[in-house]
Amino acid sequence: MKVIYLVKVEGTLDELRELFVEGAKREARKQATKAGADVVRSTAKKTRKVVKSAWQRYIGQKKNQIRVKSGKRKGMLDLGKMARAYKRQQKAKGRK
Repeated sequence: MKVIYLVKVEGTLDELRELFVEGAKREARKQATKAGADVVRSTAKKTRKVVKSAWQRYIGQKKNQIRVKSGKRKGMLDLGKMARAYKRQQKAKGRK
């Protein structure tokens, strides 16, 4: 058996609109914001760690970094020399 409660509401049209329409809009906005936050929270948990390639691991190690000694690029990584050293290392291991 369902019980239905009836409530009498009195007021001007503007007051009733404020009570019901604007309140419903606010409630809908609040629910949409909460639903969006739940979606963001659930997708954040699903992120996975990106696996670095062998080259990325190689250049990340301080001992393998070759820097330019002079000129306008002084102090920057010399990726060309590093690439050649990496390929030499890979050939020595018998990989390429």
